[in-house]
Amino acid sequence: MLKKLIQHTGIVAPLDIANVDTDAIIPKQFLHRISRIGFGKNLFHYWRYKDMSGKIPNLYFVLNKPEFKFASILLTRENFGCGSSREHAVWALVDFGFRIIIAPSFADIFYKNSINNQLLPIILKDKEIDEMFYLVNNNSGIMFSIDIKKSNIFTENNIYSFHIDKYHRECIVNGIDNIRLTLQYEPLISQYEKNNLKFMN
Repeated sequence: MLKKLIQHTGIVAPLDIANVDTDAIIPKQFLHRISRIGFGKNLFHYWRYKDMSGKIPNLYFVLNKPEFKFASILLTRENFGCGSSREHAVWALVDFGFRIIIAPSFADIFYKNSINNQLLPIILKDKEIDEMFYLVNNNSGIMFSIDIKKSNIFTENNIYSFHIDKYHRECIVNGIDNIRLTLQYEPLISQYEKNNLKFMN
């Protein structure tokens, strides 16, 4: 069972970059492991470190700044998660500690991978994203609160509404992925197959 995500309050880290691809999120040389755990240390490797071995941090990169050390909400720009379909990108973000990403748009496969791994991708209008960047950049370390059931984001001075379809919301708030959700209906599926056996052979 995945961890349920019903409400969340966390520090917002601003990544003011558009078209962040999956290779930037987790470079291909770090994909050689079976477990989903451990990818966080290599998240945004080329941006977080000045050297290939990851020993010299880039102190100017947002996630290396002390006020964002425990950030769990990532605010970014359009087409986040583009490029290859590697699920490791989502694993790295979750392993690092992110629970929610807010952007104007996401790559389709990345969006689906996020839902399946309890990483909530929230889509807002460009104007709303601009307002959030202004707020976060002028209040470093600020926290947002998100109510997934009500589809609301609460900032210091505003409430933003977002859309998430009923199916994806059910997965997120109950901590289940596609497979676990399907298994909940196994008795009904078995009964359907039994009733329609002649059509399935």
